Amino acid sequence: MYDAIVVGARCAGAPAAMLLARAGHRVLLLDRSAFGTDVLSTHLVHQPGVAALARWGLLDAVRATGCPPLAHVRYEVTGTDVRLEGSARGVEGQRAAYAPRRRALDPVLVRAAVADGVEYRDRCTVTGLLRDDAGRVVGVEGRHAGRVFTERARLVIGADGMRSTVAGLAGAPYTVEDRRLTCAYYTYWTDVPVTMESYERAGAWVSAVATNDGATLVLAYFPQSRFDEVRADAYTAYLEQIRATAPELYERLRGRQPVERLRGTGDQQNFFRQATGPGWVLVGDSGHHKDSITARGISDGFQQAESLVQHTGPVLGEAPERLDDALRRFAEDRDRALAPGYEATLSVARLEPNEQRLSLLRAVQTDPELTSIYFDMAAGIGSAQALYTPKLLSLL
Repeated sequence: MYDAIVVGARCAGAPAAMLLARAGHRVLLLDRSAFGTDVLSTHLVHQPGVAALARWGLLDAVRATGCPPLAHVRYEVTGTDVRLEGSARGVEGQRAAYAPRRRALDPVLVRAAVADGVEYRDRCTVTGLLRDDAGRVVGVEGRHAGRVFTERARLVIGADGMRSTVAGLAGAPYTVEDRRLTCAYYTYWTDVPVTMESYERAGAWVSAVATNDGATLVLAYFPQSRFDEVRADAYTAYLEQIRATAPELYERLRGRQPVERLRGTGDQQNFFRQATGPGWVLVGDSGHHKDSITARGISDGFQQAESLVQHTGPVLGEAPERLDDALRRFAEDRDRALAPGYEATLSVARLEPNEQRLSLLRAVQTDPELTSIYFDMAAGIGSAQALYTPKLLSLL
């Protein structure tokens, strides 16, 4: 009998398992993938996520993978005079972001969980949820190494991604659902000097970040309406989007070849699911997913893992009613914390820069302090309200 079974060992599941184990609970962590495999990702860990890694004692391990700090930010709206450059003010002393490859970051998280006493099984497929006579989830069943297994726990945590098996088995309904807005393609280039750059124009967004092994991740976003057209010749469309949206970056790429195949997706769902029910809870992309254009997924997953353990850790071994009450409070906090970022992401993902926003950016770029506050807001550190200082209002 475990205190918790966590399904999914990525950026929400592994930290949740680790933090529960540190709180003294017996935890089983399951993942359907092999240890250390890559996954589709924008890689970026914004400063709130970096601060979480520091609190957990894992930031040095992430740095040791060779992933460089991203302190300098550049943001342009192509075809206009809008160009912001500077650094975020940061949080808890962390001013730099990082963009580690997932094959580097996820093993750091899993190893930390195992070191803290979590039992870990990879290549493990969950096929069902166990329920008691009252309908409460009390464990999982699945297949591992060719054998069927069942395991029981006081709490089953679904951290298995946007297409969550646990969410489906639990019957978790969508509470908010919006249409897909973009499709995205990316690959890696070497010897391209970049820290963190983003370029925007109507119908397009391009980002570039430095990652592990001296490589630069370059992403191109398109409207979802163009997905069928783009995927018919994705590499040509990808290069053309970079050329038209970020011509100076394109010149840095000219004459070079990507070092890996082009990856992409048109399935960028936008939703909140019901976060919890009797004996189960969803964290990370399982319960909430939004377009990757703002790269909030990893940092949001870290935040949810911490929040879940803060709410449930003290009562996990107590009466089910107390656990259910803690889970409800977690769900309320999740929605309250993530709703502003969700709305901001949808706004960006519409790929429709308007004159009102351009006027705001022109005012922000005239002042280094306002620029830093803006980059804080983009990283999820502060709210939009924090940007509207007396200085900005006078400039507007």
